[in-house]
Amino acid sequence: MGNTETSGMPAYLQEEKYDETVIARLQGHYRAILELLGENADREGLLRTPQRAAKAMAFFTQGYRQDPKSILLSAKFNEDYRHMVIVKDIELYSLCEHHLLPFYGKAHVAYIPNGYITGLSKIARVVEAYARRLQVQERLTVQIRDCIQEALDPMGVAVVIEASHMCMQMRGVQKQNSLTTTSAFTGVFLKQQKTREEFIALIR
Repeated sequence: MGNTETSGMPAYLQEEKYDETVIARLQGHYRAILELLGENADREGLLRTPQRAAKAMAFFTQGYRQDPKSILLSAKFNEDYRHMVIVKDIELYSLCEHHLLPFYGKAHVAYIPNGYITGLSKIARVVEAYARRLQVQERLTVQIRDCIQEALDPMGVAVVIEASHMCMQMRGVQKQNSLTTTSAFTGVFLKQQKTREEFIALIR
């Protein structure tokens, strides 16, 4: 399944496929993990678990095989629009690189064009491409910001992420209702408090 543009920009292809060699190697490691945990990897309920887990991990980390900047450039258009563009409540699911446990929540992204805009769905795809990697929330926030700034060269970019972390809920401190918020800004969002406050008000 592909998505290409005819504007001369680099093509962005959305494709789900597995590297069978990688899956086979991951499968062997997951089988070993089950056995180290004291399980019988040959019992009925676990026979296909190593393969399922390998494919799941490949899906969770598919962002390593995507180029977020190309996603934006595949739908970059000239447009004389110089007001705030916001895509909010973008669902995200990622894996904490410290414990390999999920964190999940929403991203709110805004930019003020400076001659170029991009397809709205591409903003969500950029969030997805960076989230589907081993991450920390702070880095994820900055990566999304920097990608949009570099690809579109807007007057400013704002990114806020609100997420819950299973490493805090399932283990460790075990605080079920904790929420982590991170933010990153460039350009007018960084320099002009009024613009930044307008963005915060709109995503609330």
